[in-house]
Amino acid sequence: MRKKFIAPLVVTTALITASLPYHNVLAEQPAQVESHTVKQWNEKANVPLFVKEKQAVKRSSSTTEDALNYLQQNKEKVNIKNPKADLKKKKSVKDELGMTHVRFNQTKNGVPVEGAEIIVHYNADNEITVVNGAYNEEVETSKFNTSPTFSTEDALQVAKSSTNAPSTLDQVPTSELVIYPFEGKNHLTYKVNVNFLGDEPGNWFVFVDAMSGEVVDQYNAIMDAGHYKTQTGTGTGVLGDHRLLHVTKNKVENKGITFQLADYSHDGLDGIITYDYSKNYLEVFSNKSAAFKSEFAEPAVDAHYNSEQVYDYYLSEHGRNSLDDNGMPIQSVVHYGDNYNNAFWNGTYMVYGDGDGEFFIPLSASLDVAAHEMTHGVTSNSANLIYRFQSGALNEAFSDIFGALIDESDWEIGEDIMAPAAVADGRTSLRSLSDPSKYPVGAAYVPYGNGEGKYPSHMDEFYDLPGNLDNGGVHINSSIINHAAYLTAQDIGREKLGQIYYRALTQYLTPTSDFSDARQAIVQSAVDLYGEDSAEMEGAAGGFNSVGILE
Repeated sequence: MRKKFIAPLVVTTALITASLPYHNVLAEQPAQVESHTVKQWNEKANVPLFVKEKQAVKRSSSTTEDALNYLQQNKEKVNIKNPKADLKKKKSVKDELGMTHVRFNQTKNGVPVEGAEIIVHYNADNEITVVNGAYNEEVETSKFNTSPTFSTEDALQVAKSSTNAPSTLDQVPTSELVIYPFEGKNHLTYKVNVNFLGDEPGNWFVFVDAMSGEVVDQYNAIMDAGHYKTQTGTGTGVLGDHRLLHVTKNKVENKGITFQLADYSHDGLDGIITYDYSKNYLEVFSNKSAAFKSEFAEPAVDAHYNSEQVYDYYLSEHGRNSLDDNGMPIQSVVHYGDNYNNAFWNGTYMVYGDGDGEFFIPLSASLDVAAHEMTHGVTSNSANLIYRFQSGALNEAFSDIFGALIDESDWEIGEDIMAPAAVADGRTSLRSLSDPSKYPVGAAYVPYGNGEGKYPSHMDEFYDLPGNLDNGGVHINSSIINHAAYLTAQDIGREKLGQIYYRALTQYLTPTSDFSDARQAIVQSAVDLYGEDSAEMEGAAGGFNSVGILE
């Protein structure tokens, strides 16, 4: 009998996995499982909240002030003692249905609690329908000291040292004072983001104790995978495809006229720009003519072309203007590393290796890989799902799902970048949404599953991994959510699946959301779009029922 994963009662509230045998591809494949005790992130410190009003509550407006008033008036129902004092507005969004979603971050003495967010949802008639998110009750009720004794500057140095960051960084590190739930305690920390490329790229989040200066926790959130006149150019991709491109003609001193893979043709977008990293520094990919036909240019041509295809999908299907919905530049990096079998999102760029020619060809050749990496950017700028354990698996799943929706030829991810040796070995894609178990996981992960050693498609096959293995299973357990989405699409179609999942990602999910929260968010999104008890709602719920994530 299959095990069931039960969602909380209402009101209770790297693209490629490590299974490839010889290659480190987005999820690291450890040589052996370490025997020391692994620190565990305190996932349950922020208590899930999902309150669905049986009858919509009519309000005078859908403003931040009204949302706070509602929470204050209903503090016993939502189990928040003093919403007006402890919640700080993060953003308010009015969507295409006329619904308004007001998102708050929990604070203590003005210091934000990591991952603790509450969202109040209004329908078009200013009626509150749902309140969801996560809230840290212990921080709220305790006399927590929020005055640091360790300096920000020293915390930055500690973070750089603990991540072995190079002396010269691609981006200036950032630091924010936060309360961080970890190992059963709440810590006052500096959340330091250190981002760099190089031999071992990093998008590290380091939580430095603001009292002692010790590192409380850290993780690498690399997510595997003037005015210029833009004109039309052409290029040849890795697989021989002829591509029409938007390029920029530029006059460079001592070099004459060059053409760059820089597209400024889209209103409200700060550009689609493709960089070369073959010399170990970033340089806009350039050519002497508008025809990018050389073998060296092929990965750049695909990255540039695919970036525009993904941008167009999000704009036309969801009205989203770039990854942040505010026109941020879409930037890709090619020729990264030496025979690098990987692709990743580092928080700013999509970065593609050239592969080794035996297991992978250049990873930018695949539209679904580009869509996967760019969707990580969408997630970072919406739900911001923490890249560990179930929230991290959701992060990966949404990237796979939209990768498959944008490259709509099948339900496989990465089928276009597998080199002859991989295909001969039976590996014809990176992951399968329709049949996850067609591929094995790495040997190091097998003891944490049901013993069969395959990618899971149901909760009774879930891998209970520690944080030092694939960040707690982000690339492995994601296949359960992938399969739920695939099954839903068989009932309602790809387009409606995309509308429902996009809405859940951008309007309902919060940084610490788990699989149960995802079910609630996705079913509620179907209700918003298509109505209570609609075929679409039933299809959304049915996909989760089929993989053992139950109401």
